[in-house]
Parts: sequence; structure tokens; C-alpha cells
Amino acid sequence: MPGLKDVKNKIEGVSKTSQITKAMNMVASAKLRGAQERMENFRPYAEKFDEAIKDLSTGAGDNQPLMEVRDVESVELIVVTSDRGLCGSFNANIVAKAQKLIDQFEAEGKKVSVVTVGNKATQAFRRSGKIRESYTDLMGSFQMYNAREISQNVSNQFCSYQTDEVRIVYARFVSLAKQQAIATTLLPIKPSEQEKAGDSAAVDYIYEPSPDLIMESLLPLHLNVQVYHAMIEVAAGEHAARMTAMDNATKACGDIIKDLTQLYNKARQAAITGDLMDIVGGAEALKG
Repeated sequence: MPGLKDVKNKIEGVSKTSQITKAMNMVASAKLRGAQERMENFRPYAEKFDEAIKDLSTGAGDNQPLMEVRDVESVELIVVTSDRGLCGSFNANIVAKAQKLIDQFEAEGKKVSVVTVGNKATQAFRRSGKIRESYTDLMGSFQMYNAREISQNVSNQFCSYQTDEVRIVYARFVSLAKQQAIATTLLPIKPSEQEKAGDSAAVDYIYEPSPDLIMESLLPLHLNVQVYHAMIEVAAGEHAARMTAMDNATKACGDIIKDLTQLYNKARQAAITGDLMDIVGGAEALKG
């Protein structure tokens, strides 16, 4: 049985760890409120923008470079994770989703390159040799211009025929307890399935000026919005995952302290019993 001092030191150490995890839980909770509000305000705009672009794209013709559909020989993945850890399996799920896609594309004989956004994505794929570009230390305070830089980078690759398809992998915020890793196609931008099928409910738009000029301005903006939307979703999911992870860690510390306290009491009782036995044994020896 361990000594009393050793057990007491362990209890103090776990107690300090519990204080740290509780403080991190409170910080993550405070940051989550702002990130979640930002995400919930932007999500309808991003989704409606995506819907509108797909509806408008039919009338724009096939002469837009960002809408060119071709045989896919090379694919580029934008993998968006957080910069920091201590948020459970949040980043690991995103990386696993991206790796699954990489394995799938390579099995089909396609070339795959990766653009990482966030330190954790960069660390995960550093040894793979597939990283073409990495953006680190920006997920804590990113702005629209960061998303614009990323979207311009991948669109230039697409327009210069260096890659035939671009997908973005990130975690969609579902609830405080669930963040789902998903992958969506960013390029080429395709018309909605409704209009492609010739649905009678499809809207016939009147363009002023010409559709080409309108789409030439809107398509790059659409990419910026979709990349920024993914980054916002990841930022909110990171804080939610960290809050949950730190709450679980605090509860685990409580359980460990309870077990160590029981062990401490048993060790103290055994020490007292030993001392009493020595006293009784000494007294009996004096009587003899």
C-alpha cells in the first residue's frame, strides 16, 4: 500500500488539474456563446447564397471557368480544423473524414493534394507529403479576407487545370454535444438538380446586365462565403467540443479524488493500526 504522503500528493495534484479543467470549461463556454451566435447568423446567408448561385448558374451558360466540369484526374481537399487541441475527438473526426476521402480517390487512381486550414490539420498531414498550402494560427481570429485568400488560391489552381475538383472538409455544428464531419464539393460549381432535371417549378431569371457578367462577379464571392462558412462552423464546434471535453475531465478528476481519498483513509487506518499494535506489544513485553 502506498504511503500517506504519496497519496496526499496525488490528491493535491488531481485537485489542481480539476481546477484547471473547470476554468477551461468556463472559458470555452463564454467563447462558445459568441461563436455560436456568429455561426447561426451567418448560416442562413451562406445556405441561401449557395442555393441562389446554383439556381442562377443554369442561365449563365458553360463558359464560366469556375463551372467547368471535366474528367477528374486530380482532386484537392481543403481540410479545416482548429489551431488548438484539448477538444476531444473533434479534430480527429475531421482528419479521419479527409483521410477516408484521400484513400477513396487514390484507390480510383486520382491524384490528391491538400490545403490545410488550422494547426491540427497541418500536423496531421505534414508527413503525408500531400500538403500544397497550409494556413496556420488564424482560426482564433479569422476574418473574411482570410477566407478570400484561401478561395482565391484553390480557384487559381482549378482555373489553371492543376486540379479538376475541389472539396472542403469541416465539422458542421449540430448541437453542443454533436459536431458532424462532412465534405462538400466547392469546385466546379454546378447548377441545382432541380433545374438540370427541367423541373417546372424552376425559376426563370431575367438578367441585367448579362448572365456572364453577373456570374463573373458572384462566383468568386460564393467561394469566399462557403469557405468562411466552414471556418465559422469549425470555430463554434471547437468551443462546444472543448467545453464538453473539459466537463468530462472535471468529472473524471472528481472520481479519481474520491478513489484516492478512500485509499488515503485505508492507508491512514493501516498506519494507526500498526502503531497501536506496536504499543500493545510493548506493553505486553513490559508486563512479562
